[in-house]
Amino acid sequence: MRTISILTACYNEEDNVEELYNRVRAEMLKIGRYKYEHLFIDNNSSDRTVEILKRIASRDRNVKVIVNARNFGHIRSPHHGLLQTTGDAVIGIVADLQDPPEMIPQLIEKWEQGYPLVLCIKKGSKERPLMFWARKRYYRLVQQLSSIKTIENFTGFGLYDRKVVEIVRSFSDPYPYFRGMLAEIGFQYYEIPFIQPRRERGITKNNFYTLYDMAMLGITNFSKVPLRIVTFTGFVSAFLSLLAGVGYLIYKLVFWQSFSVGIAPLVIGLFFFASIQMVAMGMLGEYIGAIHTQVQNRPYAIERERVNFEYAPGEPYPEEVRVAELV
Repeated sequence: MRTISILTACYNEEDNVEELYNRVRAEMLKIGRYKYEHLFIDNNSSDRTVEILKRIASRDRNVKVIVNARNFGHIRSPHHGLLQTTGDAVIGIVADLQDPPEMIPQLIEKWEQGYPLVLCIKKGSKERPLMFWARKRYYRLVQQLSSIKTIENFTGFGLYDRKVVEIVRSFSDPYPYFRGMLAEIGFQYYEIPFIQPRRERGITKNNFYTLYDMAMLGITNFSKVPLRIVTFTGFVSAFLSLLAGVGYLIYKLVFWQSFSVGIAPLVIGLFFFASIQMVAMGMLGEYIGAIHTQVQNRPYAIERERVNFEYAPGEPYPEEVRVAELV
Protein backbone atom coordinates (compact mmCIF):
# COMPACT_ATOMS: atom_id res chain seq x y z
CA MET A 1 0.00 0.00 0.00
CA ARG A 2 1.47 3.35 -1.06
CA THR A 3 1.54 6.45 1.14
CA ILE A 4 0.18 9.94 0.59
CA SER A 5 1.71 12.84 2.52
CA ILE A 6 -0.45 15.88 3.24
CA LEU A 7 1.64 18.96 4.03
CA THR A 8 0.21 21.98 5.85
CA ALA A 9 2.26 25.00 6.88
CA CYS A 10 0.60 27.06 9.58
CA TYR A 11 1.10 30.16 11.69
CA ASN A 12 -1.51 31.34 14.20
CA GLU A 13 -4.31 29.23 12.74
CA GLU A 14 -5.95 28.01 15.96
CA ASP A 15 -9.40 28.57 14.45
CA ASN A 16 -8.79 26.37 11.40
CA VAL A 17 -6.32 23.53 11.99
CA GLU A 18 -8.73 21.12 13.67
CA GLU A 19 -11.41 21.50 11.01
CA LEU A 20 -8.76 21.07 8.32
CA TYR A 21 -7.51 17.89 10.01
CA ASN A 22 -11.03 16.48 10.22
CA ARG A 23 -11.83 17.25 6.58
CA VAL A 24 -8.54 15.82 5.31
CA ARG A 25 -8.97 12.68 7.41
CA ALA A 26 -12.53 12.21 6.15
CA GLU A 27 -11.34 12.36 2.52
CA MET A 28 -8.44 9.95 3.09
CA LEU A 29 -10.68 7.44 4.91
CA LYS A 30 -13.20 7.74 2.09
CA ILE A 31 -10.50 6.86 -0.46
CA GLY A 32 -9.28 4.04 1.77
CA ARG A 33 -6.61 2.52 -0.48
CA TYR A 34 -3.64 4.55 0.78
CA LYS A 35 -1.79 4.98 4.01
CA TYR A 36 -1.30 8.65 4.75
CA GLU A 37 0.46 11.13 6.99
CA HIS A 38 -0.65 14.67 7.66
CA LEU A 39 2.40 16.78 8.43
CA PHE A 40 1.81 20.17 10.04
CA ILE A 41 4.82 22.50 10.23
CA ASP A 42 4.15 25.36 12.63
CA ASN A 43 6.14 28.57 12.24
CA ASN A 44 6.35 29.33 15.98
CA SER A 45 2.73 30.38 16.45
CA SER A 46 1.90 32.69 19.34
CA ASP A 47 -1.67 31.38 19.80
CA ARG A 48 -3.03 27.89 20.63
CA THR A 49 -2.18 26.32 17.26
CA VAL A 50 0.62 24.09 18.60
CA GLU A 51 -1.46 23.03 21.59
CA ILE A 52 -4.32 21.96 19.31
CA LEU A 53 -1.98 20.12 16.95
CA LYS A 54 -0.37 18.21 19.80
CA ARG A 55 -3.78 17.20 21.10
CA ILE A 56 -4.75 15.93 17.64
CA ALA A 57 -1.43 14.09 17.28
CA SER A 58 -1.89 12.39 20.65
CA ARG A 59 -4.96 10.57 19.33
CA ASP A 60 -3.93 10.08 15.69
CA ARG A 61 -0.49 8.76 14.78
CA ASN A 62 -1.05 9.75 11.16
CA VAL A 63 -0.60 13.36 12.25
CA LYS A 64 2.99 14.58 12.51
CA VAL A 65 3.94 17.99 13.85
CA ILE A 66 7.09 20.07 13.45
CA VAL A 67 7.39 23.18 15.62
CA ASN A 68 9.97 25.71 14.46
CA ALA A 69 12.29 27.45 16.91
CA ARG A 70 11.22 30.82 15.49
CA ASN A 71 9.29 32.23 12.56
CA PHE A 72 11.37 31.38 9.49
CA GLY A 73 9.04 33.06 7.03
CA HIS A 74 6.42 32.04 4.52
CA ILE A 75 8.92 30.61 2.01
CA ARG A 76 11.53 28.68 3.99
CA SER A 77 9.26 26.96 6.51
CA PRO A 78 6.87 25.25 4.03
CA HIS A 79 9.85 24.14 1.92
CA HIS A 80 11.50 22.58 4.97
CA GLY A 81 8.25 20.73 5.69
CA LEU A 82 8.08 19.46 2.11
CA LEU A 83 11.51 17.87 2.43
CA GLN A 84 10.48 16.05 5.64
CA THR A 85 7.59 14.19 4.01
CA THR A 86 7.95 10.48 3.22
CA GLY A 87 4.97 9.68 0.99
CA ASP A 88 4.98 8.43 -2.59
CA ALA A 89 3.13 11.67 -3.37
CA VAL A 90 2.79 14.93 -1.45
CA ILE A 91 -0.28 17.17 -1.40
CA GLY A 92 0.31 20.76 -0.30
CA ILE A 93 -2.70 22.37 1.34
CA VAL A 94 -2.89 25.60 3.34
CA ALA A 95 -4.23 25.86 6.88
CA ASP A 96 -6.78 28.61 6.27
CA LEU A 97 -9.24 26.29 4.45
CA GLN A 98 -8.96 28.25 1.21
CA ASP A 99 -7.59 25.10 -0.45
CA PRO A 100 -10.63 22.76 -0.34
CA PRO A 101 -9.65 19.33 1.10
CA GLU A 102 -12.55 17.84 -0.85
CA MET A 103 -10.40 18.12 -3.99
CA ILE A 104 -7.94 15.51 -2.66
CA PRO A 105 -9.66 12.57 -4.45
CA GLN A 106 -9.38 14.41 -7.79
CA LEU A 107 -5.69 15.03 -7.22
CA ILE A 108 -5.00 11.40 -6.42
CA GLU A 109 -7.09 10.17 -9.34
CA LYS A 110 -5.02 12.16 -11.85
CA TRP A 111 -1.80 11.04 -10.16
CA GLU A 112 -2.92 7.43 -10.56
CA GLN A 113 -3.35 8.13 -14.27
CA GLY A 114 0.37 8.90 -14.49
CA TYR A 115 0.71 12.65 -14.00
CA PRO A 116 3.70 13.49 -11.75
CA LEU A 117 2.22 16.93 -11.08
CA VAL A 118 -1.45 17.69 -10.51
CA LEU A 119 -1.92 21.41 -9.92
CA CYS A 120 -4.99 23.30 -8.74
CA ILE A 121 -5.28 26.52 -10.74
CA LYS A 122 -7.21 29.37 -9.19
CA LYS A 123 -9.77 30.59 -11.74
CA GLY A 124 -11.55 32.91 -9.35
CA SER A 125 -11.79 33.95 -5.74
CA LYS A 126 -14.67 34.80 -3.41
CA GLU A 127 -12.77 37.56 -1.63
CA ARG A 128 -11.02 40.79 -2.57
CA PRO A 129 -11.53 40.99 -6.35
CA LEU A 130 -8.88 43.72 -6.63
CA MET A 131 -6.22 41.49 -5.10
CA PHE A 132 -7.18 38.60 -7.40
CA TRP A 133 -6.93 40.94 -10.39
CA ALA A 134 -3.51 42.17 -9.25
CA ARG A 135 -2.25 38.59 -8.81
CA LYS A 136 -3.39 37.68 -12.33
CA ARG A 137 -1.55 40.70 -13.73
CA TYR A 138 1.56 39.68 -11.78
CA TYR A 139 1.49 36.11 -13.11
CA ARG A 140 1.06 37.48 -16.61
CA LEU A 141 4.04 39.82 -16.11
CA VAL A 142 6.25 36.98 -14.88
CA GLN A 143 5.26 34.91 -17.90
CA GLN A 144 6.17 37.74 -20.26
CA LEU A 145 9.54 38.28 -18.57
CA SER A 146 10.45 34.63 -18.22
CA SER A 147 12.45 32.52 -20.63
CA ILE A 148 10.46 29.39 -19.65
CA LYS A 149 6.75 28.62 -19.48
CA THR A 150 5.46 29.51 -16.02
CA ILE A 151 2.32 28.27 -14.28
CA GLU A 152 -0.16 31.11 -14.01
CA ASN A 153 -2.57 31.39 -11.05
CA PHE A 154 -0.95 28.48 -9.23
CA THR A 155 -0.68 29.09 -5.49
CA GLY A 156 1.06 25.85 -4.43
CA PHE A 157 -2.10 23.78 -3.91
CA GLY A 158 -1.55 20.50 -5.71
CA LEU A 159 -0.01 17.03 -5.73
CA TYR A 160 3.67 16.28 -6.35
CA ASP A 161 5.06 12.85 -7.06
CA ARG A 162 8.02 11.67 -4.95
CA LYS A 163 10.41 12.02 -7.91
CA VAL A 164 9.40 15.69 -8.18
CA VAL A 165 10.11 16.24 -4.47
CA GLU A 166 13.54 14.64 -4.81
CA ILE A 167 14.39 16.85 -7.80
CA VAL A 168 13.30 19.89 -5.79
CA ARG A 169 15.57 18.70 -2.96
CA SER A 170 18.50 18.61 -5.39
CA PHE A 171 18.13 22.33 -6.20
CA SER A 172 19.65 23.23 -2.79
CA ASP A 173 18.32 26.77 -3.04
CA PRO A 174 18.44 28.47 0.40
CA TYR A 175 15.53 30.79 -0.47
CA PRO A 176 13.46 28.69 -2.87
CA TYR A 177 10.73 29.84 -5.20
CA PHE A 178 8.79 26.59 -5.30
CA ARG A 179 6.44 27.46 -8.16
CA GLY A 180 9.44 28.47 -10.23
CA MET A 181 11.16 25.17 -9.47
CA LEU A 182 8.17 23.24 -10.81
CA ALA A 183 8.23 25.29 -14.00
CA GLU A 184 11.99 24.77 -14.29
CA ILE A 185 11.64 20.98 -13.94
CA GLY A 186 9.30 20.93 -16.92
CA PHE A 187 7.35 17.74 -16.19
CA GLN A 188 3.92 17.30 -17.72
CA TYR A 189 1.20 18.42 -15.34
CA TYR A 190 -2.56 18.27 -15.15
CA GLU A 191 -4.55 21.39 -14.24
CA ILE A 192 -7.66 21.28 -12.07
CA PRO A 193 -9.46 24.65 -11.97
CA PHE A 194 -11.12 25.78 -8.75
CA ILE A 195 -12.71 28.83 -7.18
CA GLN A 196 -10.93 29.85 -4.01
CA PRO A 197 -13.40 30.06 -1.11
CA ARG A 198 -13.51 32.95 1.34
CA ARG A 199 -11.49 32.71 4.54
CA GLU A 200 -14.15 32.18 7.21
CA ARG A 201 -12.08 32.45 10.40
CA GLY A 202 -8.96 34.30 11.39
CA ILE A 203 -7.05 36.88 9.36
CA THR A 204 -4.59 36.40 6.53
CA LYS A 205 -0.92 36.35 7.48
CA ASN A 206 0.09 37.87 4.15
CA ASN A 207 0.93 41.56 4.30
CA PHE A 208 2.44 43.97 1.79
CA TYR A 209 5.99 42.85 2.58
CA THR A 210 5.33 39.11 2.17
CA LEU A 211 3.47 39.68 -1.10
CA TYR A 212 6.22 41.97 -2.39
CA ASP A 213 8.87 39.46 -1.30
CA MET A 214 7.16 36.67 -3.22
CA ALA A 215 6.64 38.87 -6.27
CA MET A 216 10.28 39.97 -6.48
CA LEU A 217 11.48 36.43 -5.80
CA GLY A 218 9.48 35.20 -8.76
CA ILE A 219 10.85 37.91 -11.06
CA THR A 220 14.52 37.63 -10.02
CA ASN A 221 14.43 33.82 -10.18
CA PHE A 222 12.87 33.71 -13.63
CA SER A 223 14.36 36.56 -15.60
CA LYS A 224 17.24 38.92 -16.30
CA VAL A 225 14.97 41.19 -18.32
CA PRO A 226 14.67 43.85 -15.55
CA LEU A 227 18.46 44.26 -15.57
CA ARG A 228 18.41 44.65 -19.34
CA ILE A 229 15.61 47.22 -19.05
CA VAL A 230 17.72 49.23 -16.60
CA THR A 231 20.66 49.21 -19.04
CA PHE A 232 18.44 50.11 -21.99
CA THR A 233 16.80 52.95 -20.04
CA GLY A 234 20.25 54.31 -19.21
CA PHE A 235 21.22 54.38 -22.87
CA VAL A 236 17.95 56.04 -23.91
CA SER A 237 18.09 58.69 -21.18
CA ALA A 238 21.74 59.45 -22.03
CA PHE A 239 20.82 59.86 -25.70
CA LEU A 240 17.88 62.15 -24.87
CA SER A 241 20.12 64.21 -22.60
CA LEU A 242 22.64 64.60 -25.41
CA LEU A 243 19.91 65.73 -27.84
CA ALA A 244 18.52 68.19 -25.29
CA GLY A 245 22.00 69.58 -24.61
CA VAL A 246 22.77 70.06 -28.30
CA GLY A 247 19.37 71.66 -28.86
CA TYR A 248 19.85 74.14 -26.01
CA LEU A 249 23.35 74.99 -27.27
CA ILE A 250 22.15 75.69 -30.80
CA TYR A 251 19.20 77.74 -29.56
CA LYS A 252 21.48 79.76 -27.30
CA LEU A 253 23.93 80.45 -30.12
CA VAL A 254 21.14 81.61 -32.43
CA PHE A 255 19.30 83.72 -29.85
CA TRP A 256 22.22 84.70 -27.66
CA GLN A 257 20.76 87.95 -26.30
CA SER A 258 17.12 86.95 -25.82
CA PHE A 259 17.24 83.29 -24.74
CA SER A 260 17.55 82.54 -21.01
CA VAL A 261 17.60 78.86 -19.97
CA GLY A 262 16.56 79.41 -16.37
CA ILE A 263 16.79 76.95 -13.51
CA ALA A 264 13.55 74.97 -14.14
CA PRO A 265 15.01 72.58 -16.80
CA LEU A 266 17.97 71.91 -14.53
CA VAL A 267 15.78 71.00 -11.55
CA ILE A 268 13.41 68.84 -13.64
CA GLY A 269 16.29 67.03 -15.28
CA LEU A 270 18.00 66.46 -11.92
CA PHE A 271 14.92 64.84 -10.39
CA PHE A 272 14.22 62.81 -13.53
CA PHE A 273 17.66 61.26 -13.68
CA ALA A 274 17.80 60.80 -9.90
CA SER A 275 14.56 58.79 -10.05
CA ILE A 276 15.96 56.61 -12.83
CA GLN A 277 19.06 55.99 -10.73
CA MET A 278 16.97 55.03 -7.69
CA VAL A 279 14.92 52.53 -9.69
CA ALA A 280 18.09 51.08 -11.22
CA MET A 281 19.78 50.78 -7.82
CA GLY A 282 16.68 49.12 -6.37
CA MET A 283 16.53 46.55 -9.15
CA LEU A 284 20.24 45.82 -8.85
CA GLY A 285 19.77 45.54 -5.09
CA GLU A 286 17.12 42.84 -5.52
CA TYR A 287 19.50 40.70 -7.57
CA ILE A 288 22.43 41.37 -5.23
CA GLY A 289 20.20 40.46 -2.27
CA ALA A 290 19.34 37.17 -3.96
CA ILE A 291 23.05 36.45 -4.42
CA HIS A 292 23.70 37.35 -0.77
CA THR A 293 21.04 34.87 0.35
CA GLN A 294 22.56 32.16 -1.82
CA VAL A 295 26.03 32.76 -0.37
CA GLN A 296 24.76 32.52 3.23
CA ASN A 297 23.31 29.06 2.52
CA ARG A 298 21.42 28.89 5.80
CA PRO A 299 19.05 26.00 6.65
CA TYR A 300 15.40 26.43 5.77
CA ALA A 301 14.30 26.13 9.40
CA ILE A 302 15.53 25.11 12.84
CA GLU A 303 13.15 22.75 14.63
CA ARG A 304 12.25 23.09 18.29
CA GLU A 305 10.46 19.75 18.46
CA ARG A 306 8.85 16.96 16.48
CA VAL A 307 5.76 14.94 17.32
CA ASN A 308 4.86 11.42 16.08
CA PHE A 309 7.81 11.02 13.74
CA GLU A 310 8.68 7.74 15.45
CA TYR A 311 5.55 6.19 13.92
CA ALA A 312 5.23 5.10 10.30
CA PRO A 313 2.18 6.26 8.31
CA GLY A 314 -0.82 4.00 8.74
CA GLU A 315 0.09 2.57 12.16
CA PRO A 316 -2.97 1.78 14.29
CA TYR A 317 -4.14 4.19 16.95
CA PRO A 318 -3.19 3.57 20.57
CA GLU A 319 -5.65 1.17 22.23
CA GLU A 320 -7.12 3.78 24.54
CA VAL A 321 -7.86 6.13 21.61
CA ARG A 322 -9.51 3.35 19.58
CA VAL A 323 -11.74 2.42 22.52
CA ALA A 324 -12.66 6.06 23.10
CA GLU A 325 -13.65 6.50 19.45
CA LEU A 326 -15.82 3.39 19.56
CA VAL A 327 -17.60 4.75 22.62
